[in-house]
Amino acid sequence: MLRAISYIPILTTIVAAFFAGAIFRRYAERGGRHLLWWGIGMVCYGVGTLTESVTTVFGWQEPIFRSWYITGALLGGAPLAQGTAYLLLRKELADRLAVVLVTVILVASACVAIAPIDYAQVEAHRLTGRIFEWQWVRAFSPFINLYAASFLIGGAIVSAVRYRRVPSGGRRAAGNALIALGALLPGIGGSFTRFGYTEVLYVTEFVGLLTIYSGYRLNTTARWPPAHRIAAAHSRLRA
Repeated sequence: MLRAISYIPILTTIVAAFFAGAIFRRYAERGGRHLLWWGIGMVCYGVGTLTESVTTVFGWQEPIFRSWYITGALLGGAPLAQGTAYLLLRKELADRLAVVLVTVILVASACVAIAPIDYAQVEAHRLTGRIFEWQWVRAFSPFINLYAASFLIGGAIVSAVRYRRVPSGGRRAAGNALIALGALLPGIGGSFTRFGYTEVLYVTEFVGLLTIYSGYRLNTTARWPPAHRIAAAHSRLRA
């Protein structure tokens, strides 16, 4: 059973590639920094699950492991969250946050790239951060993931509440609720990897991505409510 679960990242990679293509096509048509960051985020998501797929099929390899940790633990949700920051905040503030985020990720990635590995703990077909001899390297990911959760999950919840108050905004409210739920699931799975249950992450990544995509489709296919109704709903929410 566990061996079968180990192949789930292959499906996740395929879905992520399809999803990234859809986002970049929309970016080419409409522009917008949020779409650019979302596209980058989905590519990182797909690369992370690709490294899991390669490990399942071909076995553990050090470059693949380090790539997995950078694209998964550090970049799994951060670019998606930054895209949401550009939707919710003023451009100047979002730009400053992007600089801070990229700086922290670059420093963390450099540490991951040079951290020594305890090869005695390496498992043939499983990826886990427990094999780092410098366990403090793993302390970067909770801070980055907190930022990701604050904007990706929190932003989706705020948007869901706002659209819920707008007549004919129910479809977008449901879409954002699904995005919030889907973004939450990989974080739950990531917590299990700290205790050695990497297979839980494989499942939550796949289900979470399908849920996010469902929310994205609801949002992009919904009719926009009239602008004055959106403004009025936002005013009621702030009141």
